[in-house]
Amino acid sequence: MIIYKDIITDDEMISDSFDLKEVDGVVYEVDCQMITEGKIDVDIGANPSTEGGEDEGVEDQEIKVNNVVYTFRLQSTSFDKKSYLTYLKSYMKAVRTKLQEAGKSEEEVKDFETKAAAYAKKIIANFKDWEFYTGESMNPEGMIVLLNYREDGVTPYCVFWKHGLKEMKV
Repeated sequence: MIIYKDIITDDEMISDSFDLKEVDGVVYEVDCQMITEGKIDVDIGANPSTEGGEDEGVEDQEIKVNNVVYTFRLQSTSFDKKSYLTYLKSYMKAVRTKLQEAGKSEEEVKDFETKAAAYAKKIIANFKDWEFYTGESMNPEGMIVLLNYREDGVTPYCVFWKHGLKEMKV
């Protein structure tokens, strides 16, 4: 299995156990599912009324969660358009620096910048439709994962900046 980590924060962001699709040569999209987490009934064979005790009544509640957000412990955050653009400019500069440090050619770095700028325009064009998540460390300099819904209005999907991830084989 391959775990993809944020190149800046080292947070685990996604893995190849999800069906990653490369889009526009700059991001990965992955469809998500809403899953039920929480309430687990365990029968240990004891009857609280005969044991002289009351049922403890632990507050186990079922909740619906996004499987990607839940699995990788992503933390919800929010932006207005102006603050997101400020963040994105800083983040893209950090990714460019990491690419240069990794020995990528000037052409590869320019290609990344061009494709990232084009994808950023798509995000800004529909800014109100996006939800934002940070990695588990909540480091404001790391990748912000984007969440939106497909045309059906029901299927959530997450977007990860391809060049902001490094692979770790497990």
